[in-house]
Amino acid sequence: MGANTSGDVSLARQRTFRARLHIWFWRDSTQGYLMVAPGIILLVLLVAYPFFLSLWLSLTNKTVGNPGVFVGLSNFTRQWQSQIFTQTFWNTLNYTAVTTVFKLVLGFAIALLLNREFIGRQFVRSSLLLPWIVPTVLSTMAWLWMFDSNLSSINWIARKLGLVQRGYPWLTNPTWAMASVMIVNIWRGIPFFAITILAGLLTIPQELYDAASIDGAGWLRRLVNVTIPLVMPVVTIVLIMSIIGTFSDIQVVYALTGGGPTNSTHVLATLSYKAGLQSGQLGQGAAISLYMFPVLLLMVILEVWHIRRSTR
Repeated sequence: MGANTSGDVSLARQRTFRARLHIWFWRDSTQGYLMVAPGIILLVLLVAYPFFLSLWLSLTNKTVGNPGVFVGLSNFTRQWQSQIFTQTFWNTLNYTAVTTVFKLVLGFAIALLLNREFIGRQFVRSSLLLPWIVPTVLSTMAWLWMFDSNLSSINWIARKLGLVQRGYPWLTNPTWAMASVMIVNIWRGIPFFAITILAGLLTIPQELYDAASIDGAGWLRRLVNVTIPLVMPVVTIVLIMSIIGTFSDIQVVYALTGGGPTNSTHVLATLSYKAGLQSGQLGQGAAISLYMFPVLLLMVILEVWHIRRSTR
Protein backbone atom coordinates (compact mmCIF):
# COMPACT_ATOMS: atom_id res chain seq x y z
CA MET A 1 0.00 0.00 0.00
CA GLY A 2 2.81 2.37 0.93
CA ALA A 3 4.73 1.51 -2.25
CA ASN A 4 1.71 2.25 -4.44
CA THR A 5 1.15 5.58 -2.68
CA SER A 6 4.76 6.69 -3.15
CA GLY A 7 4.61 5.63 -6.81
CA ASP A 8 1.47 7.68 -7.36
CA VAL A 9 3.07 10.69 -5.73
CA SER A 10 6.18 10.32 -7.91
CA LEU A 11 4.05 10.01 -11.05
CA ALA A 12 2.02 13.06 -10.07
CA ARG A 13 5.20 15.05 -9.53
CA GLN A 14 6.51 14.03 -12.94
CA ARG A 15 3.27 15.08 -14.59
CA THR A 16 3.31 18.40 -12.73
CA PHE A 17 6.91 19.00 -13.78
CA ARG A 18 6.12 18.20 -17.43
CA ALA A 19 3.09 20.47 -17.35
CA ARG A 20 5.10 23.34 -15.92
CA LEU A 21 7.89 22.72 -18.43
CA HIS A 22 5.35 22.73 -21.25
CA ILE A 23 3.82 25.99 -20.04
CA TRP A 24 7.25 27.57 -19.61
CA PHE A 25 8.40 26.45 -23.06
CA TRP A 26 5.40 27.90 -24.86
CA ARG A 27 5.48 31.27 -23.13
CA ASP A 28 6.01 34.24 -25.44
CA SER A 29 9.06 35.35 -23.48
CA THR A 30 10.64 31.88 -23.64
CA GLN A 31 9.98 31.61 -27.36
CA GLY A 32 11.55 35.02 -27.84
CA TYR A 33 14.72 34.00 -26.01
CA LEU A 34 14.94 30.76 -27.99
CA MET A 35 14.53 32.62 -31.27
CA VAL A 36 17.37 35.05 -30.56
CA ALA A 37 19.63 32.43 -28.95
CA PRO A 38 21.37 31.38 -32.23
CA GLY A 39 22.14 35.00 -33.05
CA ILE A 40 23.46 35.66 -29.56
CA ILE A 41 25.67 32.57 -29.73
CA LEU A 42 27.10 33.69 -33.08
CA LEU A 43 27.72 37.20 -31.75
CA VAL A 44 29.52 35.80 -28.71
CA LEU A 45 31.69 33.44 -30.76
CA LEU A 46 32.41 35.70 -33.73
CA VAL A 47 32.35 39.20 -32.19
CA ALA A 48 32.56 39.27 -28.41
CA TYR A 49 35.22 36.58 -27.96
CA PRO A 50 37.60 37.97 -30.67
CA PHE A 51 37.12 41.50 -29.30
CA PHE A 52 38.00 40.62 -25.72
CA LEU A 53 40.85 38.42 -26.92
CA SER A 54 42.32 41.30 -28.93
CA LEU A 55 41.81 43.58 -25.93
CA TRP A 56 43.85 41.20 -23.78
CA LEU A 57 46.52 40.76 -26.47
CA SER A 58 46.89 44.53 -26.75
CA LEU A 59 47.90 44.63 -23.09
CA THR A 60 50.66 42.07 -23.56
CA ASN A 61 53.85 41.76 -25.61
CA LYS A 62 52.74 38.45 -27.09
CA THR A 63 54.34 37.38 -30.35
CA VAL A 64 53.96 34.27 -32.47
CA GLY A 65 55.39 31.40 -30.45
CA ASN A 66 55.82 33.53 -27.30
CA PRO A 67 53.03 33.74 -24.70
CA GLY A 68 54.17 37.22 -23.64
CA VAL A 69 53.61 39.09 -20.39
CA PHE A 70 51.34 41.90 -19.26
CA VAL A 71 52.72 45.31 -20.31
CA GLY A 72 49.72 47.56 -19.70
CA LEU A 73 49.17 50.40 -22.14
CA SER A 74 52.72 50.48 -23.47
CA ASN A 75 51.63 49.05 -26.84
CA PHE A 76 49.23 51.97 -27.26
CA THR A 77 51.64 54.71 -26.14
CA ARG A 78 54.48 53.25 -28.19
CA GLN A 79 52.53 53.67 -31.41
CA TRP A 80 52.52 57.47 -31.17
CA GLN A 81 56.33 57.38 -31.13
CA SER A 82 56.28 55.66 -34.51
CA GLN A 83 56.22 57.86 -37.59
CA ILE A 84 54.55 55.08 -39.58
CA PHE A 85 51.65 54.87 -37.13
CA THR A 86 51.05 58.63 -36.99
CA GLN A 87 51.11 58.79 -40.77
CA THR A 88 48.76 55.80 -40.92
CA PHE A 89 46.36 57.40 -38.44
CA TRP A 90 46.05 60.56 -40.52
CA ASN A 91 45.89 58.49 -43.70
CA THR A 92 42.86 56.69 -42.26
CA LEU A 93 41.10 59.92 -41.37
CA ASN A 94 41.82 61.52 -44.76
CA TYR A 95 40.91 58.35 -46.62
CA THR A 96 37.58 58.11 -44.80
CA ALA A 97 36.70 61.81 -45.06
CA VAL A 98 37.56 62.31 -48.75
CA THR A 99 35.97 59.13 -50.03
CA THR A 100 32.81 59.58 -47.95
CA VAL A 101 32.26 63.12 -49.27
CA PHE A 102 32.72 62.04 -52.90
CA LYS A 103 30.50 58.98 -52.47
CA LEU A 104 27.78 61.09 -50.88
CA VAL A 105 27.82 63.83 -53.53
CA LEU A 106 28.12 61.54 -56.55
CA GLY A 107 25.72 58.97 -55.13
CA PHE A 108 23.10 61.64 -54.42
CA ALA A 109 23.49 63.08 -57.92
CA ILE A 110 23.13 59.66 -59.55
CA ALA A 111 20.09 58.90 -57.38
CA LEU A 112 18.44 62.11 -58.59
CA LEU A 113 19.13 61.14 -62.21
CA LEU A 114 17.82 57.60 -61.75
CA ASN A 115 14.66 59.00 -60.18
CA ARG A 116 13.73 60.57 -63.52
CA GLU A 117 11.88 58.87 -66.36
CA PHE A 118 14.09 57.77 -69.30
CA ILE A 119 14.42 54.82 -71.64
CA GLY A 120 16.29 51.89 -70.12
CA ARG A 121 16.01 53.18 -66.56
CA GLN A 122 15.56 49.72 -65.04
CA PHE A 123 18.60 48.40 -66.89
CA VAL A 124 20.74 51.31 -65.71
CA ARG A 125 19.56 50.84 -62.13
CA SER A 126 20.51 47.18 -62.25
CA SER A 127 23.87 47.82 -63.90
CA LEU A 128 24.76 50.37 -61.27
CA LEU A 129 24.98 47.61 -58.68
CA LEU A 130 27.80 45.77 -60.49
CA PRO A 131 30.69 47.53 -58.70
CA TRP A 132 29.01 46.73 -55.38
CA ILE A 133 28.22 43.09 -56.24
CA VAL A 134 31.60 42.09 -57.68
CA PRO A 135 33.98 40.77 -54.97
CA THR A 136 36.22 43.55 -53.70
CA VAL A 137 39.54 41.83 -54.34
CA LEU A 138 38.52 40.79 -57.85
CA SER A 139 37.44 44.30 -58.87
CA THR A 140 40.52 45.80 -57.21
CA MET A 141 42.76 43.50 -59.27
CA ALA A 142 41.17 44.95 -62.41
CA TRP A 143 42.01 48.43 -61.15
CA LEU A 144 45.53 47.21 -60.37
CA TRP A 145 46.01 46.39 -64.04
CA MET A 146 44.61 49.78 -65.07
CA PHE A 147 47.05 51.51 -62.72
CA ASP A 148 50.02 49.35 -63.71
CA SER A 149 53.09 51.28 -64.88
CA ASN A 150 53.40 49.28 -68.12
CA LEU A 151 49.84 48.07 -68.76
CA SER A 152 47.83 51.06 -67.58
CA SER A 153 44.92 51.68 -69.94
CA ILE A 154 44.33 55.03 -68.25
CA ASN A 155 47.86 56.19 -69.03
CA TRP A 156 47.52 54.90 -72.62
CA ILE A 157 44.35 56.96 -73.13
CA ALA A 158 45.98 60.01 -71.52
CA ARG A 159 49.00 59.71 -73.84
CA LYS A 160 46.80 59.28 -76.92
CA LEU A 161 44.88 62.42 -75.95
CA GLY A 162 48.15 64.30 -75.49
CA LEU A 163 47.52 65.00 -71.82
CA VAL A 164 50.81 63.43 -70.67
CA GLN A 165 53.96 62.07 -72.24
CA ARG A 166 55.04 59.36 -69.81
CA GLY A 167 51.85 58.56 -67.88
CA TYR A 168 50.88 59.04 -64.26
CA PRO A 169 52.83 57.22 -61.51
CA TRP A 170 49.66 55.75 -60.04
CA LEU A 171 51.17 53.19 -57.69
CA THR A 172 54.80 54.29 -57.46
CA ASN A 173 54.32 57.82 -56.13
CA PRO A 174 52.97 58.16 -52.54
CA THR A 175 50.48 60.92 -53.41
CA TRP A 176 49.23 59.21 -56.56
CA ALA A 177 49.02 55.88 -54.75
CA MET A 178 46.73 57.32 -52.07
CA ALA A 179 44.64 58.95 -54.80
CA SER A 180 44.39 55.57 -56.54
CA VAL A 181 43.14 53.88 -53.38
CA MET A 182 40.55 56.62 -52.89
CA ILE A 183 39.36 56.34 -56.50
CA VAL A 184 38.73 52.61 -56.17
CA ASN A 185 36.92 53.02 -52.86
CA ILE A 186 34.73 55.79 -54.28
CA TRP A 187 33.96 53.69 -57.36
CA ARG A 188 32.86 50.79 -55.19
CA GLY A 189 30.86 52.89 -52.73
CA ILE A 190 28.85 55.06 -55.12
CA PRO A 191 26.28 52.32 -55.97
CA PHE A 192 25.47 51.78 -52.29
CA PHE A 193 24.80 55.50 -51.81
CA ALA A 194 22.90 55.88 -55.09
CA ILE A 195 20.56 52.91 -54.71
CA THR A 196 19.84 53.54 -51.03
CA ILE A 197 19.17 57.25 -51.54
CA LEU A 198 17.05 56.40 -54.59
CA ALA A 199 14.91 54.18 -52.37
CA GLY A 200 14.41 57.18 -50.09
CA LEU A 201 13.52 59.43 -53.03
CA LEU A 202 10.84 57.00 -54.19
CA THR A 203 9.01 57.37 -50.87
CA ILE A 204 8.52 61.13 -51.31
CA PRO A 205 4.93 61.84 -52.45
CA GLN A 206 4.67 63.52 -55.84
CA GLU A 207 1.98 65.82 -54.42
CA LEU A 208 4.64 67.70 -52.46
CA TYR A 209 6.54 68.52 -55.64
CA ASP A 210 3.32 69.54 -57.38
CA ALA A 211 2.40 71.86 -54.51
CA ALA A 212 5.88 73.40 -54.53
CA SER A 213 5.66 73.95 -58.29
CA ILE A 214 2.30 75.67 -57.91
CA ASP A 215 3.89 77.99 -55.34
CA GLY A 216 6.48 78.93 -57.94
CA ALA A 217 9.42 76.88 -56.61
CA GLY A 218 12.02 75.97 -59.22
CA TRP A 219 14.07 72.78 -59.42
CA LEU A 220 16.71 74.03 -57.01
CA ARG A 221 14.20 75.22 -54.40
CA ARG A 222 12.31 71.93 -54.61
CA LEU A 223 15.58 70.11 -54.08
CA VAL A 224 16.57 72.20 -51.06
CA ASN A 225 13.15 72.56 -49.42
CA VAL A 226 11.49 69.25 -50.27
CA THR A 227 13.90 66.55 -51.41
CA ILE A 228 16.84 67.00 -49.07
CA PRO A 229 14.84 67.37 -45.80
CA LEU A 230 12.67 64.32 -46.55
CA VAL A 231 15.52 62.09 -47.65
CA MET A 232 17.91 63.20 -44.90
CA PRO A 233 17.06 60.29 -42.52
CA VAL A 234 18.12 57.82 -45.20
CA VAL A 235 21.22 59.84 -46.04
CA THR A 236 22.24 59.90 -42.38
CA ILE A 237 22.02 56.12 -42.02
CA VAL A 238 23.94 55.55 -45.26
CA LEU A 239 26.57 58.08 -44.25
CA ILE A 240 27.18 56.44 -40.88
CA MET A 241 27.35 52.96 -42.39
CA SER A 242 29.79 54.18 -45.05
CA ILE A 243 32.05 55.77 -42.44
CA ILE A 244 32.09 52.53 -40.46
CA GLY A 245 32.93 50.47 -43.55
CA THR A 246 35.54 52.88 -44.92
CA PHE A 247 37.30 53.53 -41.63
CA SER A 248 37.83 49.79 -41.11
CA ASP A 249 38.46 48.98 -44.78
CA ILE A 250 41.36 46.65 -45.53
CA GLN A 251 40.51 44.94 -48.82
CA VAL A 252 40.98 47.80 -51.27
CA VAL A 253 44.21 49.10 -49.76
CA TYR A 254 45.75 45.68 -49.21
CA ALA A 255 44.89 44.38 -52.68
CA LEU A 256 45.92 47.56 -54.52
CA THR A 257 49.04 48.83 -52.75
CA GLY A 258 49.60 46.64 -49.68
CA GLY A 259 50.32 49.85 -47.77
CA GLY A 260 53.08 50.99 -50.12
CA PRO A 261 54.98 52.61 -51.57
CA THR A 262 57.16 53.08 -48.47
CA ASN A 263 54.16 52.68 -46.11
CA SER A 264 52.52 55.79 -47.56
CA THR A 265 49.05 54.29 -48.11
CA HIS A 266 48.73 52.29 -44.92
CA VAL A 267 45.45 52.61 -43.02
CA LEU A 268 44.89 51.27 -39.51
CA ALA A 269 43.47 47.98 -40.75
CA THR A 270 46.38 47.18 -43.07
CA LEU A 271 49.02 48.31 -40.57
CA SER A 272 47.41 46.16 -37.90
CA TYR A 273 47.44 43.18 -40.25
CA LYS A 274 51.08 43.76 -41.16
CA ALA A 275 52.22 44.18 -37.56
CA GLY A 276 50.11 41.41 -36.07
CA LEU A 277 50.06 38.65 -38.67
CA GLN A 278 52.91 39.31 -41.10
CA SER A 279 55.45 40.48 -38.51
CA GLY A 280 54.13 38.28 -35.70
CA GLN A 281 53.79 41.13 -33.17
CA LEU A 282 50.34 40.11 -31.97
CA GLY A 283 50.22 42.56 -29.07
CA GLN A 284 51.12 45.56 -31.20
CA GLY A 285 48.81 44.48 -34.01
CA ALA A 286 45.89 44.20 -31.57
CA ALA A 287 46.68 47.62 -30.11
CA ILE A 288 46.73 49.23 -33.56
CA SER A 289 43.41 47.65 -34.48
CA LEU A 290 41.80 48.88 -31.25
CA TYR A 291 42.55 52.48 -32.21
CA MET A 292 39.63 52.06 -34.61
CA PHE A 293 37.26 51.10 -31.81
CA PRO A 294 36.40 54.58 -30.41
CA VAL A 295 35.47 55.94 -33.83
CA LEU A 296 33.45 52.86 -34.77
CA LEU A 297 31.71 52.85 -31.38
CA LEU A 298 30.77 56.51 -31.81
CA MET A 299 29.33 55.81 -35.25
CA VAL A 300 27.28 52.88 -33.95
CA ILE A 301 25.93 55.00 -31.07
CA LEU A 302 24.95 57.75 -33.51
CA GLU A 303 23.23 55.25 -35.78
CA VAL A 304 21.26 53.63 -32.96
CA TRP A 305 20.29 57.06 -31.59
CA HIS A 306 19.17 58.22 -35.02
CA ILE A 307 17.11 55.07 -35.64
CA ARG A 308 15.36 55.32 -32.29
CA ARG A 309 14.70 59.00 -32.81
CA SER A 310 13.24 58.47 -36.30
CA THR A 311 10.94 55.65 -35.12
CA ARG A 312 9.34 57.60 -32.29
